[in-house]
Amino acid sequence: MTNYLHQGDLPDGLSFGSSVAVDSEAMGLRFHRDALTVVQLSAGDGDAHVVQLSRPGYDAPNLKRLLVDPTVEKIFHYGRFDIGMFAIHLGVTTTPVYCTKIASKLARTYTDRHGLKDVTKELLSVDISKAQQSSDWGSPTLSPEQLAYAASDVLNLHALKAKLDVMLEREGRMALAKACFQFLPTRALLDVAGWDEVDIFAHG
Repeated sequence: MTNYLHQGDLPDGLSFGSSVAVDSEAMGLRFHRDALTVVQLSAGDGDAHVVQLSRPGYDAPNLKRLLVDPTVEKIFHYGRFDIGMFAIHLGVTTTPVYCTKIASKLARTYTDRHGLKDVTKELLSVDISKAQQSSDWGSPTLSPEQLAYAASDVLNLHALKAKLDVMLEREGRMALAKACFQFLPTRALLDVAGWDEVDIFAHG
């Protein structure tokens, strides 16, 4: 298992197969205020590729090409934020997508604990650390601890998806989940456009 650090973009010729786990780090959680700084990816093979983005140009053609590739499913945990940040800073609408947080909320209705740490602990018996979550992701040099943290957020998503798919099928909610995943990029674009705190489907 190896964590690879890339400056600016993914290297030419790198393939993740038919599905890739994706996550990102930013300087905060506010659209249009906080910069996107890091994108991490894994094919589910135990390796992680961490891209430290070049700001402010964000010239990352290989990464952008992957995010919009219709033949590669992008697996997120709370993809709503990442997809929105990619739209703002990379100028792409990420599709097709799968979100393990949405899947967890539809399948694991016996709990309200749907954070990545909790879902990974229950379904995979893997305890991941969130100690570096609030560190300085805009630093010119990522620490070994930051690199390991970034990798940990994507290394288990393929295995989580497999577990959650079984539960979704068992509970008869797979079709509903797929519809949610299909709508997710649009939900993220609504966030970016200013409807992040408004439920446009609500009566009021």
